[in-house]
Formats: sequence, structure tokens, C-alpha cells
Amino acid sequence: MILEAVMLQVKPGMEKEYESAFIEASTIISSMKGYISHELQRCLEVKGKYLLIVNWETLEDHTVGFRQSKEYLEWKKRLHHFYDPFPVVEHFEMVNLNN
Repeated sequence: MILEAVMLQVKPGMEKEYESAFIEASTIISSMKGYISHELQRCLEVKGKYLLIVNWETLEDHTVGFRQSKEYLEWKKRLHHFYDPFPVVEHFEMVNLNN
């Protein structure tokens, strides 16, 4: 499993609108091949800051299957205009701590 983590900064005053748009857009990402789950966390200290976490079966399910799809174009249309600055997407894998 691959964890996609994205720190998002939403433009001031657009937080409620963003959260509503995100809920609607969630149906897009959750329908994609390799999608496992996602959550959006609101920062308590910094207004307009969010953490998006998405679990994918493989890295390619996100970077190719989703990011190169027509569904991603709709995702962008619904959400990307809220961000300033534009977020950096990072991917993580579990570290096996059981030698």
C-alpha cells in the first residue's frame, strides 16, 4: 500500500466552500482503480491548512491511473483553484520494523 500525503493551503475565506467541493469531488477519487481510502484533516493551528491522505494499492494507481485520467481533469476543475500555493504531493510506504 502507498500513502499519498498532501499539505493543502486554501485561500483565505474559502474554507467552507472548499470543504463542500471536496466532499462532492471525493466520489471521483474513490471510484478510481487502486483506491483504498482517503481522509481530509483540518489544521487546528493554521486557518485554511488541510492534510489530505489517500491510500492507494500501488504508486502507479495514483501517478498514472488517476493523474493521467479524464476523472483527474474533473478533480482539478473542482478543487485546484482553492489552493495557494499549489501543493506538493508526496508518497510514502510503510517501514517494516519487524526485522
